[in-house]
Amino acid sequence: ASVFLDLFKQLYAFLLPYLGLRGLGHDFTHTSLTVYDCIIILSAFIAADHLITAKQKQELDRVFISVVKIVAFISEGSHLLVAAMAARRTVTLIPGDGIGREISGAVQKIFSAARAPIDWDVQDVTPVQLPDGRTAIPQSVVDSVNKHRIGLKGPLMTPIGKGFVSLNLTLRRTFDLYANVRPCRSLEGFKTPFDNVNLVTIRENTEGEYSGIEHEVTEGVFQSVKLITRKASMRVAEFAFDYARQNGRPGVTAVHKSTIMRRSDGLFLDCCREVAKRPENSSVNYREMNIDTTCLRMVLDPTGFDVMVMPNLYGDILSDLCAGLVGGLGLTPSGNIGADGVAVFEAVHGTAPDIAGKDLANPTALLLSGVMMLKHLQMTEIGQRIESAVYDVIREGRYLTKDLGGQAKCSDYTAAVCERLA
Repeated sequence: ASVFLDLFKQLYAFLLPYLGLRGLGHDFTHTSLTVYDCIIILSAFIAADHLITAKQKQELDRVFISVVKIVAFISEGSHLLVAAMAARRTVTLIPGDGIGREISGAVQKIFSAARAPIDWDVQDVTPVQLPDGRTAIPQSVVDSVNKHRIGLKGPLMTPIGKGFVSLNLTLRRTFDLYANVRPCRSLEGFKTPFDNVNLVTIRENTEGEYSGIEHEVTEGVFQSVKLITRKASMRVAEFAFDYARQNGRPGVTAVHKSTIMRRSDGLFLDCCREVAKRPENSSVNYREMNIDTTCLRMVLDPTGFDVMVMPNLYGDILSDLCAGLVGGLGLTPSGNIGADGVAVFEAVHGTAPDIAGKDLANPTALLLSGVMMLKHLQMTEIGQRIESAVYDVIREGRYLTKDLGGQAKCSDYTAAVCERLA
């Protein structure tokens, strides 16, 4: 306890002179003082609280309050204090293949410019060959995600051929990432066929046609099994309604094809109906729609949709369709939410090996996925600042990459976003 108290006294003594210097016109934008220096000691206050005497606590409280007031006073904007008070988190960063390292580097620079309290544990997911010929993700990646419980992932390439399993699918199964969340919204300044699109697809991520259950019935005849369970359907339905309530979304649409797959999609709908009838979801409008009707209405008027929840294959197709309505996968963030608090956010576009290493990649999708991650970590203000900076750059139109109709390089786009965060 006495060590913690001495640390606070030292910090207090260190900060106090700046209070007077500011009155003399000192330029704090160039001082070596950083509010992040306070994090460990402010955290120590919480840790020491139950170890100290009443007298020590009274003195510690006084110093703690003084420190916070001075940090707030010398910080040029409340966002610095919020960043300082936020607990730092370590995130597993999987740069990925192709353009992955370039866009991951851009995200790291922008997060640094925004003073996001994030540390990175960079991991390579080059698949390892198992004795039976199959491939798997390295154990170090599994250990990292299990340790930090949060990840940000660039695009991954899965080689085509027997024995190669999708690394994206492997990650989802390994960490039971059962809900894929894909927001799609129109961006001001980037013209697409539709304006005011603002919808979210929520896809069951672990079963359906992607269960990987296939076999040969007889020569030239193969069978693939669609697996639908009550457990998986209930938890993704519950997630969709929770998401709608927590984000002020008025409606949830369950997308299905129960007219043909009466038992499997029928079970999925039964679960959605059960969740919709719960008292806490009474404020959320619920409806059901066949997948083919959904696609038709989506391309006619996507503004009629809000939150949509669906089994795996429908979600894979429909989420990409929705991305196309707002400019493509290069502008679309994505998050995978799992059991026990694990979450991995990702760019869902390809690896673009033809432009890798040429400073031509568009980092927007991974960057906005990082914003989703920050909001998931309750670092909402920092996430909103980055998001606003990205939207400002796109709206201005001077630093758009080639895929967005501009001629800027990835580094130009990154610098423009950083400039707005300075």
